[in-house]
Amino acid sequence: MADAVEFHDRLLSLGLARVSEAAALASARLIGRGDEKAADQAAVNAMRDQLNLLDINGVVVIGEGERDEAPMLFIGEKVGSGNGPAVDIALDPLEGTTLTAKDMPNALTVIAMAPRGTLLHAPDVYMEKLAIGPGYPVDTVTMDMSPTERIAALARAKGCLPSDITVCILERPRHEAMIAEVRESGAAIRLITDGDVAGVIHCAEAEITGIDMYMGSGGAPEGVLAASALKCMGGQMYGKLLFRNDDERARAARAGITDLNRIYTRDDLVTADVIFAATGVTDGSIVHGIKREIGWLTTETILMRSKTGSVRRMSYRTPMK
Repeated sequence: MADAVEFHDRLLSLGLARVSEAAALASARLIGRGDEKAADQAAVNAMRDQLNLLDINGVVVIGEGERDEAPMLFIGEKVGSGNGPAVDIALDPLEGTTLTAKDMPNALTVIAMAPRGTLLHAPDVYMEKLAIGPGYPVDTVTMDMSPTERIAALARAKGCLPSDITVCILERPRHEAMIAEVRESGAAIRLITDGDVAGVIHCAEAEITGIDMYMGSGGAPEGVLAASALKCMGGQMYGKLLFRNDDERARAARAGITDLNRIYTRDDLVTADVIFAATGVTDGSIVHGIKREIGWLTTETILMRSKTGSVRRMSYRTPMK
């Protein structure tokens, strides 16, 4: 409990925004250059350097991979000065490396911070995800509903027709049957090629993004980041880990997960107050991408705190280095 008391989210929030901004700025020169690995590495390096300037005793619980797979910001890595509150860190230094390399929409740098032990240590496996925005009764949609049933239920709750509902789905062969069923229901689909953290966040601002619901499978670590955002903005989210083989089940065991069939709610994925920051790299419907002018770079960051429900959008202009 002492760690939770020491988590002064208001004081830490601006520092977290700087971490997100630094990663985005580092990747700016690689937008549209076709080099995914270089863009990701630049963002990783900058995010790590900036994190280590914060007065926190941080541990990366959602990161670039396990120690033997990721050179920096690996799961379990300690970050910060070591002198501040004990916190969990979930991050994706560049959510949408392909989007960045191709200068396509919705590439972001993403990071969340919460008291130690309150972010699910999700293994690097797939997660089935379902999300809707705020303002609906609990369990308006559930994981045991079919896509058609989910659309009909959300339409009833919203007071509209199924044809007025838009669903965001990651465009992958594994989703072909789901896509066909959603279209058969009469609902529209916004297909995305990458970046399902942004996809889930879209649900929280349906009046701006036009997205009412997110469904489909994607990375479990990204699910924790998305849940962090929804905990700040409002909305419901469900996730179930998917395992393809014994190696993935072993990863879950190493992460302390014993119930392999559990359906997690948003508040199971993030069990305490959380801070979330995301900076646009390429233009998107959540935040603007990096704007380049002669001698200057400008970023837009969304910074959120679940404790107050505050959502702050910040513009930062800095000389180009």
